[in-house]
Amino acid sequence: MTIDRTAVLGGITRLTAAMERAFETLNAADGALGDGDLGVTMTRGMRAISESAADLPADLGQALLRCAQSFTKSSGSSYGTLMATGLMAMAKAVKGKESVEATDISGLVALARDAMIARGKAELGGKTVLDSLDAVALATDGLTDPAQVSQAARGAVRAALEAFRDKPATVGRARIFAEKSRGMDDPGMLAMTLIVEAIADQG
Repeated sequence: MTIDRTAVLGGITRLTAAMERAFETLNAADGALGDGDLGVTMTRGMRAISESAADLPADLGQALLRCAQSFTKSSGSSYGTLMATGLMAMAKAVKGKESVEATDISGLVALARDAMIARGKAELGGKTVLDSLDAVALATDGLTDPAQVSQAARGAVRAALEAFRDKPATVGRARIFAEKSRGMDDPGMLAMTLIVEAIADQG
């Protein structure tokens, strides 16, 4: 099984629906540790991508680049910017390709992670979306079976969310809450958990 334009379109459909369902949940989580608009950011971003999905080319690099551009135009939030940054890093890596294998997922996620680290001038361990991506990249490394990759990604992102829940936030806006952030899910990590679960859900 390969990941091609059809797979990307299916992922967009599932992800758009998932973000609509999670609108209030993400806003509430973000309201406790941030601006309270993460649900807005994610729904607007995915709506923008969905509206142009039918015109996405077979070239995965160009397709991901257009998705990044659509997301950027829909929101000027820091999370939206990071999401677009990650998408652009992956787009550059698959430029000219009409498909990639499941075994490539780990490397692509790692590229997105590293680009987002550079853009946000952050580091791992700060209880952010970066830790979610790192967990996925590590868990899927070396896996070749699509079902195993999906299962590993889902398990890793959920485990990372739970592992960091009782830790204090040390990066981003949430860091001003420091100890008060213990026991709370980081909004960005929660969003990425829902993103991975939606994309990995083939049922």
